[in-house]
Amino acid sequence: MEAADFSGYATKAGLKCSDGRTITPAAFQDMHEKKVPLVWQHGHSDVKNVLGHAVLEARPDGVYAYGYFNTSDAGRAAKLMVQHEDVNAMSIYANSLVERSKSVLHGVIREVSLVLSGANPGALIDFVRVAHADGSVDEHDDEAVIYTGLTIEHSDEEVEEEPEEEDLEHADGDPSIEEVYNSFTEDEKLVVAYMVGQALEAATSAEHSDISDSESDTDTEAEENLAHQEGPIVNVFEQNEKTKASVGGELRHAMSPSDVQEIIQNAVRGGSLKHAVESYALAHGIDNINLLFPDAQTLQDRPEFNKRRTEWVAGVLADTSHSPFSRVKTLVADLTFDAARAKGYIKGSLKKEEFFAVSKRVTAPTTVYKKQALDRDDVIDITDFDVIAWLKMEMRIMLEEEVARAILIGDGRDVGDEDKIKDPLGSADGIGIRSILNDDQLFVTTINVNVDDANSSYDEVIDFVMDGMEFYKGTGTPDFYTSLRTLNKFLKAKDGMGRRLYPNVTDVASALGVRRVITVEPFNEMAGLIGIVVNLMDYNVGTDKGGEINMFDDFDIDYNKQKYLLETRLSGALVKVKSALVIKSTAAANVLVVPQDATFVPSTGVVVIPSQTGVVYKNAAGTTLTAGAQTALANGASTTIIATPASGYYFSTNDDSVDSWTFKRP
Repeated sequence: MEAADFSGYATKAGLKCSDGRTITPAAFQDMHEKKVPLVWQHGHSDVKNVLGHAVLEARPDGVYAYGYFNTSDAGRAAKLMVQHEDVNAMSIYANSLVERSKSVLHGVIREVSLVLSGANPGALIDFVRVAHADGSVDEHDDEAVIYTGLTIEHSDEEVEEEPEEEDLEHADGDPSIEEVYNSFTEDEKLVVAYMVGQALEAATSAEHSDISDSESDTDTEAEENLAHQEGPIVNVFEQNEKTKASVGGELRHAMSPSDVQEIIQNAVRGGSLKHAVESYALAHGIDNINLLFPDAQTLQDRPEFNKRRTEWVAGVLADTSHSPFSRVKTLVADLTFDAARAKGYIKGSLKKEEFFAVSKRVTAPTTVYKKQALDRDDVIDITDFDVIAWLKMEMRIMLEEEVARAILIGDGRDVGDEDKIKDPLGSADGIGIRSILNDDQLFVTTINVNVDDANSSYDEVIDFVMDGMEFYKGTGTPDFYTSLRTLNKFLKAKDGMGRRLYPNVTDVASALGVRRVITVEPFNEMAGLIGIVVNLMDYNVGTDKGGEINMFDDFDIDYNKQKYLLETRLSGALVKVKSALVIKSTAAANVLVVPQDATFVPSTGVVVIPSQTGVVYKNAAGTTLTAGAQTALANGASTTIIATPASGYYFSTNDDSVDSWTFKRP
């Protein structure tokens, strides 16, 4: 390898950073022999900040870097500063970080930077933060600048070679007792110290007994051999009384130095001190040996939530439109009637006025909240993690999920339930969050499909949705919200040759004519619901100032309770007509029928009702009409005919253009 201008550890494994995180030895092992840019102070915005390159070497204790300066002005200046020791520290920029329980497990080093030695005196992982124009700040938890606080080595200095693995072993292939002891955990060292202390006490007592001089000399020699082991073993073994108290257990059998030697030699051969001590216990009758070993440790720093999948929630709340006022009024002018059409003019004839209906609806806000309480004694006693922050996280997760659920399908509670989030379906006050599933057919078109009979497959859903897009008048390309169960039925659909019709989710979305397929777990609770096609830009969430999501806390002195309330006050509704499709499945035995149009003779004012099996015709008042000619309308009078499916039949859609006709006699 070409001689480097300087070298040193770019990052060191096992160093605990100031924020509690630790870089594991395997975090950057994949970077061995990789070449990355050498940059000044992580300056990514200017090419002049590139000083050269660094070749990385993955070592058991970290990543070592060999730096090579280029011949640019900046490179030469940086080389001079390093030679004069004006700059003597490095740090790395890494992304694709994988972190668990405050440990960085994996990452990719993108560049090595020279940094001012005083920039950071110790280890630190500084995650990247991006400030936006609106004042919000995003923190990228998968990329960071990592400082170790270690100094670099110059090319003229002798770099200490890492000891080869075989150097750590003796000629016979076995490590020394000291090397085995140094590999133990702190708890294992305490156990060994306790056992040695017991052995030393036994040896001391033997000096004052009436045993023979030869036996005493043998014990004294063994004690001296143990007491003069090189390295840190002496320090630990001398702390006899301290370690005896810290272990907390009691050995009912005093061990001799030869017993300790036997345990350690068994640990060397078997690779486990625990197994060696357990074997000794079985042979010598030590009770409750498990008390000497450490308790189980948690992998996470806080309890994990067992909850529904909520990845979809953030998307629903972000994709909806938002207004700074909560009372929202929607005005709709119906131009679908023939009377609203533009007309041709014949010279000398009367020009007729255009008439069309205008309707409105108002949606008013409702309050959604989540309340929790903790006894203050519990808050103080729980020291393993921040229980208050954890509880607030739970409250936020559940509140946001409930609002997103209410937008799509309602909260699912019974109408009489006092905890129900109000859905103003059919109510005059319009208070609440209007669910897309239950909204009026002026805003939502329902598509019915039979996928449960013996001859059907989910490929039929594709056909019905494609036909139903005729009635979609929403903004742009919509999304398809469904359950994972339903999505899997699309993915498992096969042709006659056993090949999958839709190999992946992208193919399903393309066939449906939607932008994305988004799975929503609460859809599993809605019987007969296949999915919802909607662009949530057409759904407005309104909140007055002060009605945003707010956290309140209070302390109840009488009951020693710390109480928390998370609350919002908002309204929600589709504000664009025909902006959503709801796809439902019908009973397997039902038969599809297409209603025939009722006919009208304008000159006579007579409406004729067709005779059709599976279809019932009614007027606007809900009265069933018999087939044939109806009573003639008076001049200027109008009537509306509505077709409904008879029992055992279903229509493909509930759109007015299919099952409703309005006639007016001139």
